[in-house]
Amino acid sequence: MTTSDSAISVRNLWKVFGPTPNAIVGTPDANLSRPELLEKTGCVAAVNNVSFDVADGEVFVVMGLSGSGKSTLVRCLTRLIEPTSGEVFIEGEDILAASKSRLRELRRTKFSMVFQHFGLLPHRSIIDNIAYSLEVNGVKKDKRHARANEVIELVGLSGYANHYPEQLSGGMQQRVGLARALAVDPEVMFLDEPFSALDPLIRRDMQNEIVRLHDDLNKTMVFITHDLAEAMRIGDRIAIMRDGAIVQVGTPTELVLNPADDYVSDFTNDIPKSHVLRVADIAVPISGGHASSSQPIPHDAIVRSVMHRVMSDPDPISIAKNGEIIGCIGRDELLTVFAEDINEELNA
Repeated sequence: MTTSDSAISVRNLWKVFGPTPNAIVGTPDANLSRPELLEKTGCVAAVNNVSFDVADGEVFVVMGLSGSGKSTLVRCLTRLIEPTSGEVFIEGEDILAASKSRLRELRRTKFSMVFQHFGLLPHRSIIDNIAYSLEVNGVKKDKRHARANEVIELVGLSGYANHYPEQLSGGMQQRVGLARALAVDPEVMFLDEPFSALDPLIRRDMQNEIVRLHDDLNKTMVFITHDLAEAMRIGDRIAIMRDGAIVQVGTPTELVLNPADDYVSDFTNDIPKSHVLRVADIAVPISGGHASSSQPIPHDAIVRSVMHRVMSDPDPISIAKNGEIIGCIGRDELLTVFAEDINEELNA
């Protein structure tokens, strides 16, 4: 993937905090541990030589422990924090070369951000909170309210347009935050731990909402989280960060089956394979053309999600990709995966 065909392209991005940030970039000192670098130079490399690409329409998750640099990274991408050096292209435009006025325009029209803290205006109704970004862009009231009503329905807030933030639950307030970000129809959405403050059940509902919205709208998203289960649930690919650097980028399946090192392995140990493997990952050839006559399973279905269907059919069920049969999955393949999950749990 190159800069020209990526929604987002990041090259050699650095953010160093301290008295001599430019003196750290690309030097041997940058390879020191954070405590060593801080003691020697008084600097902290919060983002350390990061490069990656995000495809158009992809949900790209950046995750890591607290202090790993993930939130600093996403703020550098939108220049809420100015990077020390590197390149950031969004939809082909050099973000680091943008003037302040152009950057303001990009934030109003091309990309939106959703934060952990909702930042809603308490004195404004829900519809006016959502329409605020359009109001800033000079859109007339009737048009911005029409658009706000569209996204109110989209995020499941029908009937709440004239309520005020204090009248809504935390999950509903975050839906308002999502609706506000969607109102300008951005090309790219940046979500920085948007569900961290929510209760577990509400958080799961909001994860489902992100998956649904992405399926409906196909927006390019960069999603920041410290929760691997959340990352696995919503991410097409995941970048795992440690001490400002990216340790590994891969699909959920790749991270679970082929962790780059012990750090990644420690993250993924508790994730059952049946929760991340796709049926195509365990497909076998159809023997002698023998397979169930029932509807084929989509190739990207999660193994766990088809458990009841596969176990209740005496014959293997065919797997389809783009209308073509690529193999099948039966009870034996399914039981092998679940046996591995059980063995790993017993040995943990």
